[in-house]
Formats: sequence, C-alpha cells, structure tokens
Amino acid sequence: MTSQEYQEALDWLFVQVPNYQIDGEKAYKPGLDNIKKLCDFFGNPQDKIKTIHIGGTNGKGSTSNMLASVLQESGYKTGLYNSPHLIDFTERIKINGKNCDKKFVYDFILKLKHLPEDIRPSFFEFTTIMAFEYFYQQNVDFAIIEVGLGGRLDSTNIIKPLVSAITNVQLDHQNILGDTIEKITFEKAGIIKENIAIISGDENPIVKEIIRQKAIEVKADFIDATEIKTDLVSDLKGNYQKKNIRVVLALVNELKKQGLNITDENLKSGLLNVHQNTKFIGRWFEFSKQPLTICDTGHNQAGLEEVFKQLNEYSQQKHIVLGFVNDKKIDEVIPMLPSEARFYFVKPSVSRGRHPEDYEDLLKKSNLNYKIFDSVQTGYLAAKQNCKEDEMIFVGGSNFVVGDFLEKNL
Repeated sequence: MTSQEYQEALDWLFVQVPNYQIDGEKAYKPGLDNIKKLCDFFGNPQDKIKTIHIGGTNGKGSTSNMLASVLQESGYKTGLYNSPHLIDFTERIKINGKNCDKKFVYDFILKLKHLPEDIRPSFFEFTTIMAFEYFYQQNVDFAIIEVGLGGRLDSTNIIKPLVSAITNVQLDHQNILGDTIEKITFEKAGIIKENIAIISGDENPIVKEIIRQKAIEVKADFIDATEIKTDLVSDLKGNYQKKNIRVVLALVNELKKQGLNITDENLKSGLLNVHQNTKFIGRWFEFSKQPLTICDTGHNQAGLEEVFKQLNEYSQQKHIVLGFVNDKKIDEVIPMLPSEARFYFVKPSVSRGRHPEDYEDLLKKSNLNYKIFDSVQTGYLAAKQNCKEDEMIFVGGSNFVVGDFLEKNL
C-alpha cells in the first residue's frame, strides 16, 4: 500500500458514505439497525472487548483522553475512539496514544465495497465498526468509546460497557437532538443501560434528575460526580477541565470496584501526562509562547462561553482568529466576544464552513475591530504579523478551524 493508495481509499470513503463533517444533518442516521447489521457482518467485535462509554455535549473528548492516560499509567493496553479528527483520520482510533495503523484502515475500507446491499452505513457508522474491529484484533485490555452525537440513537450505543458517563448536557445540534435541555438530556441518557453504573457530571438539577430517573428505571447505579471534591490537576489547561477531572475520578472509582488496579500515583501521573500519553491536542492547547498562541475546539454556546471567560483572564491585547460552520447562530456568539480584541474572521475549509461575508451584517452592527479572510491560514498569518511580543493570539470557534490551523502549522 502506497501513501497515494491510502489517500485514494480515504477519499473514496469520504465520497461514498455520508459524512457529518461534510454533509451535516444528511449524514446523521438515527437508529441502530445499520450498526447492528455491520457488527453482525464483522462478527460482533464490540462484544469481544471491554468498553467504557463516554457521552455528553462538552468535555467527552477531554474526559475520555484523561481516563485513557490514567489506564495507560496503570499498565493497561487502552483503546480510544474519539471524533472528529483534527488533522489525520487515524487520530479517531488510538491504542496507548498511537494512531490506528494506516494499512488496517486501507484494508478495512476495501471491505466496504463487499458489504451486502441492505447495509448502507454512514461515515460514522463505518468508522465505529472499524474501531471495534481494530481494538479486538489488537487485543486491548479496555476500549474507551466516545459517543458521536446524542446517545440513544448513536451508533456507539450498541456496546455493553463496564461503566458509562455523561459529562454534561448543553444546547447543541438542536436540529437533531431537540430544542430544549430536557429533550437533549433524554437523548444523552439513552446510553444508560440496565445494571451498568452511570456517572453524571452536570450541575444543572434538571439534567441531573432526568439522568437519575433513567438510572432508576433501568436499575443502574447513579453516581453524581459533582459531589466529588479534589485538588488533582491535569496538563489539559482549560479551567473547564476541573469538572471533567471529577468525572474521571468517579469513573476510576467505579473501575476499581470492578477489580482494576489503579493506584493514586497512576491517577495523579495519568492526569498530568495526557498530552504525552494520548497525543491529545486542541483543548486549550498552547501552540507557542512567543507570541502566546492558544487554540481551543469549543464551538457550541456553552463551550464558547467557557473559552471566552478564560480568555478574559489574560491581560494581554488579544488577536482572535474565529470561524464557524453553517449551523452556528452567530448572533448568539457576538455578545460573548471581548470588545477590545482584534478579530480575524475566517472560513473553515470544509464544505460546511461558513464564509464570514455571510454574517458580516451582524459584525458591522457589533462595533468589533475585525477583518475577513477566505481561509484559516491567511487569517492566522495576518494575526501573527500584527501581534506584538507581549500580545497573544487565540484560534477557535470550530473543530475545523483548529484542525485547519494545526494541519498547516503544527
């Protein structure tokens, strides 16, 4: 397999099956029928591995990577399935921080051509079965599986995990999951399974109660991570990570009850070495110190509120490179933006990327100091040129903005 053959296979995959990164709502196939058929076709590898299921609106990527790091520090061969990828497709499927083997990906994509006529998977369904099969073939001790979208009808919900967690519930993907917190929580709580403990990390009493009631209904232990007090810290630097750490602690406590050997030292060092152990990037990621350049993938209202709240703690003049996808309500984002910053609004490279000219009428009314750019890189280079040594740059607004930035500059 040459690198060109690999890239052609990946390109074929992106074209053949609907992909949420490109097609948005069209790529979302609610229901588990397709993934059940896929898993049957490949011999149900998900039933042959031990899994941990992590859902939630924000924080599930950070939480799953922190837990993976802790398990690695404890000596366990740990699989990790995250989405979306920022730079390379193989980031989605990792074992002990090492991306999935490209030859495996290539061979597996070729199998797609031989699927029965009645199985027409989405991009996410296909990558999910790919992860299950890879973890099974590589004989992992545990596989941490991050929910893609929602929970109840998400293709990852075919697993029977050792323990599940819901980090939090916020308004996001309302066009698919529902237009209220209650409706979205109902979808997220769909990962709760009979007699399998569920950890809740949300402080909202409404969210907590819906999760608790679902747990009672299916006879699952309900564990409230918000009650945990800890001074443990992580090398993932966002202030919001304090909440995610509590979820990780609750997960570790539950896994220890099930016989896993995780010491206090494993826990501490695991939290402090997430970047090194899992190669996780993009969450309050310090790209450079001169000038200070930070990127963060927070993209829904709650995530962006956390990001700008932390950004306001920095006294430096800020140069902010921002871009969004088509379903973003820009009018809800603008009031959060620090008015004294200089802005560089950019278009992410994906087809769902929204050109800033589409929402420039809102920008004109905002009195922000801004310029518009056709790409993330041109916006970033302009920010870098204007940024003095004692000032800072922030890059964000979307996973795809951060992905474009890191792909060109990392």
